[in-house]
Amino acid sequence: MSLPPLVEPAAELTVDEVRRYSRHLIIPDIGMAGQKRLKNAKVLCVGAGGLGSPALMYLAAAGVGTLGIVDFDIVDESNLQRQIIHGQSDVGRLKAESAAASVREINPLVNVVIHNVALTNDNVMDIFAGYDLIVDGTDNFATRYMVNDAAVLLGKPYVWGSIYRFDGQASVFWAEHGPCYRCLYPEPPPPGMVPSCAEGGVLGVLCASIGSIQVNEAIKILTGVGDPLVGRLMIYDALEMKYRDVRVRKDPECVLCGKNPTVTQLLEDYEAFCGTISDEAAQAAQGATITAAELKQMQDQGENIYLIDVREQNEFEIVRIPGSVLIPKGEFLSGAALANLPQDKRIVLHCKSGARSAEVLAVLKSAGFADAVHVGGGVLSWVKTVDPSLPAY
Repeated sequence: MSLPPLVEPAAELTVDEVRRYSRHLIIPDIGMAGQKRLKNAKVLCVGAGGLGSPALMYLAAAGVGTLGIVDFDIVDESNLQRQIIHGQSDVGRLKAESAAASVREINPLVNVVIHNVALTNDNVMDIFAGYDLIVDGTDNFATRYMVNDAAVLLGKPYVWGSIYRFDGQASVFWAEHGPCYRCLYPEPPPPGMVPSCAEGGVLGVLCASIGSIQVNEAIKILTGVGDPLVGRLMIYDALEMKYRDVRVRKDPECVLCGKNPTVTQLLEDYEAFCGTISDEAAQAAQGATITAAELKQMQDQGENIYLIDVREQNEFEIVRIPGSVLIPKGEFLSGAALANLPQDKRIVLHCKSGARSAEVLAVLKSAGFADAVHVGGGVLSWVKTVDPSLPAY
């Protein structure tokens, strides 16, 4: 469905702006009026990572007058495979600062506003209030639900995107005209059910595919052209090179945007709502978590332990803790691994960062391996505190 333009046009375009945006101006559907609307628009990108990189670059190139960047992270070398707004010289730099510098290089006419903070319950409403439209490039469920709730409560549209390995999704959530994110996903998935990109990986160029779709939708909403993805979920399969969209209807019983909403303000704790690990895993890890340094001490002292890496084969090939045996998490969840575990050794588990090993620890505890422990921080902690010569990922 077509929607009216989100913003009013600016008073005029300068001679420099006419030259810069001439290829937009000769498109009848954009023209002078549409470009003036872009100039007058204020758009916030949540995240300057995989999706935020192409989104910020193309929003800047398109002439969006004010671009906000909210990100508290620091550029890491592992980001450069997909976060193209950053370069090698930006490693160790604040992402918001690095992204802002790239935006200004692309288009010095854009007003860049930096929010070098973590988005939280305490600041999200104030930050969002200063913008017309939100572009969501987050990669965790807690922030996605918070972004959605804040946007709905403030009556603002936002463009959502998600990427994983070779798959991408995008939609526009605008409760005034269609569904919100909670209509599509009323509840977050169980902890550990959906791996993050840090666990499962993502094809770098997929970020550009989905990020550019997000910008396309933002431009359509700001200028009032075309048929935006309101009420539709676009699904992209890069391996099959196929796009399809699924109709998403507004849920009249939605707790946030339905006829009788029960969520009328931000939740107190979105991390608790989404759960980074299950209650069983959190309980199992209490008193059964060791550090990487403690594991090294166990090995040096010749303690009778059986060290199990619960990651996947491709991760095991990147880096491993010496002496570890690979038994992927799925084999524990199915029960297949339990029969072959030694009964005369203490089981020590680890994964990449500690979340998956905590889930496996809960399985072992319930199976009677009372003295089993896991390594908090996983192999990343081992690389950081025990052997920095090993690669991190």
